[in-house]
Amino acid sequence: MRGRLRRTRRFKNPEVSLTPLIDTALTLLVIFMITAPMVQNGIKVDLPQGNSKEVGAQQELVVTLNKEGKMFFNSFPITSASLVDTIKNAMAGRGDLPVYIRADGMVSYGKVIEIVDKLKLAGIKYVAMSTRAILPSHG
Repeated sequence: MRGRLRRTRRFKNPEVSLTPLIDTALTLLVIFMITAPMVQNGIKVDLPQGNSKEVGAQQELVVTLNKEGKMFFNSFPITSASLVDTIKNAMAGRGDLPVYIRADGMVSYGKVIEIVDKLKLAGIKYVAMSTRAILPSHG
């Protein structure tokens, strides 16, 4: 029996290919990078026109009022009662960031002023109104 060749089994080391995992992760990253700004602008608001441009290029703290009267803070629904506390928590340790108010043109002026007053009385220094640019007329 010694003359007989023994079969030796060679085991291959199993390899885990990370390429599909990396491809998937990068694809998801690109999708999130594209859709994240769209979520911010997902609330339909017809802004009134104005000549002035907003000072901040990056709007981090945005209160939105749609024409139905619903209020949002950075795209999340919020009640009028919890608005000040939520904004103060968001501003903690971030200095004097401006709070932008995006109100639909159909929202009453009194409602907008009510929100501005609440924010000012709460100690928020900079409250800015978001508008859309007036298009130049031809003719």
